[in-house]
Amino acid sequence: MKGMPMRHPLLPLAVLAGAALLVCGCSKGSSPAAGEQPAAASPAAVSPVAAKAPAEGANELGQVPVLMYHQLTEKPASVYDRTPADFRSELERLAREKYVPVTARDFQTGRIDIPAGMHPVVLTFDDSTNSQVRLGPDGTPARDTAVAILAETAKKYPAFKPVATFFVNADAFSATGSRKALTWLKEHGHEVANHTDRHENLRSLDEAGARRAIYAGQQAIEKAAPGTQVTSLALPFGAMPQPAEVASRGTGYRYDGVYLVGANPSFSPFAKAFTPGAIPRIRSAGPKDEDAEFGSSRWLDKLAAGKDRYVSDGDPNTVAFPSASRNELSPAFAKRARPY
Repeated sequence: MKGMPMRHPLLPLAVLAGAALLVCGCSKGSSPAAGEQPAAASPAAVSPVAAKAPAEGANELGQVPVLMYHQLTEKPASVYDRTPADFRSELERLAREKYVPVTARDFQTGRIDIPAGMHPVVLTFDDSTNSQVRLGPDGTPARDTAVAILAETAKKYPAFKPVATFFVNADAFSATGSRKALTWLKEHGHEVANHTDRHENLRSLDEAGARRAIYAGQQAIEKAAPGTQVTSLALPFGAMPQPAEVASRGTGYRYDGVYLVGANPSFSPFAKAFTPGAIPRIRSAGPKDEDAEFGSSRWLDKLAAGKDRYVSDGDPNTVAFPSASRNELSPAFAKRARPY
């Protein structure tokens, strides 16, 4: 995009992981959804809904991978680049391992409607590059673009929903045009979300400047696609403005979820530990790529091998989990609790 950096510079991901945890621990009051939650949920505060026992193994307090993508290219020039073949392979792995994509909008608000035994994954795309969305004259996605590969994967694996969240800047998807591209995304079930207008480092700006950058991104989306409800923001470079509350609310915008660069899975939106004002993401990466221990391949391995992964009970109106985990439940979801 003219006048705007299209890549995130390589920052030490170990540092970013620590920064993500620091933000999560220090952003009290920055939650854009429901403000501060009560400090603790005692067992007595959990009111299980009257329903049949969930399938053994359901754990809707488990961790969720929020994956981060930028550019798809045959010749990667950055750790943030992946080849179309890499992307296709990762999506097929997710499908085989029973992951079902949900948008950031639905994830951060707990609207996770996927079949029993499946795992949610949030696919996010930053910087609105043409490799993500490029439409031909007939309005169909060009070969090897992210949206085309998503559709191919869903056709091969019907349980895999071809939906994602696109964090866009001003003049998004220049080869297609913002109006046409954003309208197409909305019509096909994707989420259009804010990445500021010019990809500025919000931490480097004063409070007024950060608010202007965020609101300008919001305005660019609303101008290109009137009527779009923008409820999610990804921080350029993962840099949190000061004060942190600026990211989630201001004149003309209010976000239910704010996304970091991050380096680890997110807590469940039903967990007390979930912080909607600072949601970590995992950079898409191969098992031998630079800083691979913080990338998607290694994290998917860990989630598959462990017992901390989110597993759906198949009922979007309940929150199922082993009874031993009841103290991890956010009090906001006590009436939906279904411990077993």
